[in-house]
Amino acid sequence: MSILIEEIKKSERTENLVANLVELWEKSVWATHTFLSKAEILKIKKYVPYAICNVESLLILREDDENSEKSNSRPLGFMGIENRKIEMLFLSPDARGKGFGKMLVQHGIEKFSAEEVTVNEQNPKAKGFYENLGFKTYKTSETDEQGNPYPIAWMRL
Repeated sequence: MSILIEEIKKSERTENLVANLVELWEKSVWATHTFLSKAEILKIKKYVPYAICNVESLLILREDDENSEKSNSRPLGFMGIENRKIEMLFLSPDARGKGFGKMLVQHGIEKFSAEEVTVNEQNPKAKGFYENLGFKTYKTSETDEQGNPYPIAWMRL
């Protein structure tokens, strides 16, 4: 079994795929965004399908099992890129620490010229992950893009 990264065109983002990715998103957020309350996670979750459906480039990381159809293989993670910025990167909790995030980011850099990302300062593992890949903070804010009290670091290669 090998790992496959595939780009999903907007026209191919089915309800089933989006539902699977929202489920993966939620599991990932519960494991990594410990600074968010349950109510905040559920509030944000309402906007995730829209973000998945509308991000310019959506990349899915899957196990490539020759014995099953691609559409049946379970996504291990996904990343969205828009205007050379990583807008989202989420991994299934059981896929963390195995190099899959690095694989997705490197693919995004090579194929989509990704060079920027914003990271919650309250998620130091994510910030460290991007720093290890060569990203450096160039700006910070005490609030996120929606004005919520979550400090953000803007990073670029």
